[in-house]
Amino acid sequence: MQWEIKKIIENANCLASTGRSGGSSGEVIAAAFVLNRMEFLPASYQDVVEAWDRLDDEWQEYVRIVKRDHQHESVPW
Repeated sequence: MQWEIKKIIENANCLASTGRSGGSSGEVIAAAFVLNRMEFLPASYQDVVEAWDRLDDEWQEYVRIVKRDHQHESVPW
């Protein structure tokens, strides 16, 4: 598994469990989209479209992959 996917899963699990994450802005944004919980977006990215655009094409695809293929590897979302 690619490290980026692992980081997104780790951050999603942290956010789902504690409401916090020590990840980078991009990792937290990706995790918020995986969880479909926009309240977890960093304060500087409260606009959903702006947050999605903050992720490049590669990271947007990682979000899709995690949602499609890796939800079983996480706490209940």
